Amino acid sequence: MCGIVGLVSKSLVNQTIFDALTVLQHRGQDAAGMVTCEGNQFFLRKDNGLVNSVFRTRHMKRLIGNIGIGHVRYPTAGSSSAAEAQPFYVNAPYGIALAHNGNLTNVEELAKEMREVDLRHINTTSDSEILVNILAHELQTQGKLEPTPEDIFAAVTRVHKRIKGGYAVVAVITGFGVLAFRDANGIRPLVYGLRQTDEGQEAMVASESVALDIAGFQRERDVAPGEAIFIDLDGNVHTQQCAENTKLAPCLFEQVYFARPDSVIDGINVHEARRRMGIKLAERVKAERPEHDIDVIIPIPDTSRTSALEMAEQLNVLFREGFIKNRYIGRTFIMPGQGERKKSVRRKLNPIESEFKDKVVMLVDDSIVRGTTSQQIVQMVREVGAKKIYFASAAPPVRYPNVYGIDMPSPSEFVAFDRTEQEIGEEIGVDWMIYQRLEDLKDAVSGDQSFEEYETSVFDGKYVSGDIDEAYLSAIDAKRNDASKSGDEDVQSGENAAGDLHDKIH
Repeated sequence: MCGIVGLVSKSLVNQTIFDALTVLQHRGQDAAGMVTCEGNQFFLRKDNGLVNSVFRTRHMKRLIGNIGIGHVRYPTAGSSSAAEAQPFYVNAPYGIALAHNGNLTNVEELAKEMREVDLRHINTTSDSEILVNILAHELQTQGKLEPTPEDIFAAVTRVHKRIKGGYAVVAVITGFGVLAFRDANGIRPLVYGLRQTDEGQEAMVASESVALDIAGFQRERDVAPGEAIFIDLDGNVHTQQCAENTKLAPCLFEQVYFARPDSVIDGINVHEARRRMGIKLAERVKAERPEHDIDVIIPIPDTSRTSALEMAEQLNVLFREGFIKNRYIGRTFIMPGQGERKKSVRRKLNPIESEFKDKVVMLVDDSIVRGTTSQQIVQMVREVGAKKIYFASAAPPVRYPNVYGIDMPSPSEFVAFDRTEQEIGEEIGVDWMIYQRLEDLKDAVSGDQSFEEYETSVFDGKYVSGDIDEAYLSAIDAKRNDASKSGDEDVQSGENAAGDLHDKIH
């Protein structure tokens, strides 16, 4: 999962892109990058690390120009080396820099085409480098010295026909403007907004609306599935549908975990969606144990707070903050082995004894993947004297791999693998385990809206792109299991590549 932003302004864009990346930091803490353009020259800065550490004053001074794009990375396909940080760029035609959020599912086929048909060299294992080369090839075949928006959209149409998967893309074309487009199923989010200045109109595209908010842009709408948007140097916005057989099937995990609560994605207020998740959990508690004995509901920081608070209110049970989070340690998901991850969990969260001692506690988390962090937390709560421990997950059991940009571990490493909900509860050490039902989660996210479909593959094994088979899943399973990652500290091997994926900033 990554965060992207693109901007055409009447003044320098470096500070605005920096600010936008800062509020999108929750979408990727592994690396950050920015490309700006002045005239026909690119200015690039990218490296591993958080936004604040990658962009220092000396770098910002060199990032001149009124158009640009930015990216924060959580690595999915490829490695997490600094060389594979985004954006990527190519010199011909025109000069194109590109960044994207998501994952291409036919990347091996595309790499072969690049070498044997397009005659282009790919220097990394990143699907983003393949993507920028495909876009460059499709633009170059038109042979236009100065492409029109229609020419650019025609190239994007051909790109859609070649690539598969879930993706949201931003690209800057030197001397012309910023291009953005979204996959035909709308799996990965993309929104755009406008800002009026004395000098004229400015336009921004980003993964989440919060990036527009902090820069003073008025959110216009989400980019439609398969739609492309081109912002010329004057800030004029051109749009066109460039893909066939489109449908809106957004990733449900965005609402559960990844998105900031102050964002609006595909018309859904994330905070309100999570609040409704808490209502649905409360309804399940009432149905299963109408005479429950819960004394207190405590969220596991941070994303689950909204659901836990609403759950407590619906059940007329006390809500308390019971954990103090240390925000100044490394993330658990980059620890080289399970042993190190367990130690890090104990350093990251510390329980407040008085909130647990002699109480029946309902812990609430947004999701559970591996379950090792949950086990550690339950053990800590028992050690400080909880009478009973119940556990509620705002998401259903995660049983299947994600192929659209969330690099989860091997399914055999999921705590829900081949286990019932009761068996999961026994595995993590709780007295009662409840999960959100998938239909309830869909209803909670939708609210009063209706969607054709959701991307729910991690819960039900159904892949909306229609190109995923057992051979593909077996291949990614071989790459993601802990055994294949042992000894490689640069590759993710964390507790929970979704529910405990990285330390959230909200």
